[in-house]
Amino acid sequence: MSESGLMIEAVGLSKFYGGFAAIQDVTFSVAKGEIVAFLGPNGAGKSTTMKILTGFLTPSAGTARIAGRDVLTDRIKAAAHIGYLPENGPLYPDMTPRSFLKFLGDARGLTGSKLSERLEKVIAQCALQSVVDKPIHKLSRGYRQRVGMAHVLLHEPDVLIMDEPTSGLDPNQIREVRQTIREIGKTKTILLSTHILQEVDAVADRTIFINEGRIVFDGRSREMSQSDESLEQSFHRLTSTEA
Repeated sequence: MSESGLMIEAVGLSKFYGGFAAIQDVTFSVAKGEIVAFLGPNGAGKSTTMKILTGFLTPSAGTARIAGRDVLTDRIKAAAHIGYLPENGPLYPDMTPRSFLKFLGDARGLTGSKLSERLEKVIAQCALQSVVDKPIHKLSRGYRQRVGMAHVLLHEPDVLIMDEPTSGLDPNQIREVRQTIREIGKTKTILLSTHILQEVDAVADRTIFINEGRIVFDGRSREMSQSDESLEQSFHRLTSTEA
């Protein structure tokens, strides 16, 4: 962990594609133990920011740090602290959750009793016991999302970065995944990308709102609303051309 206690730091991050700015001067931080919702409309720059924080993209400008490690210059040590769940994360459909997780554990260098211990822990943590030996392609989307969450927890990261973890799920599956996130958040730092307003109140301690590649709000969700505004009204105000 960094000496400041900050687990995620984005400082002046920008990403340009020719003359198009996907994000510009994005600056925020997340402290140890926080669950932060990274909110914004589709195309606002959420995924770009997360890919920079996890080392999948190189910024055009700015600095990203995970647990005090610069993602660009200290990539391997920064990555050791991260569990990244992208939207529609890749799974091997012909494997079972157990064989998939064992394969990834081997790739992470986990062996013997340590690997067995971690497998049983994440299977229980993500409530996969009833499906752990079924082929992944036969699982519901909700269970496949849990397999993805088990994967990112396997190496015991300090920081979880999740991109639209409830996208495409039905209401029961959404409820289950949110409950899992709340449980995980008791011991981890989580940055959760979403465009679903209900996600903010359901799981987050704090909200960072991005629109058109720039941060337009950073604070408690209740502070985002003016007077008697609903979250929907706040969302509209922050994404309007005047924002």
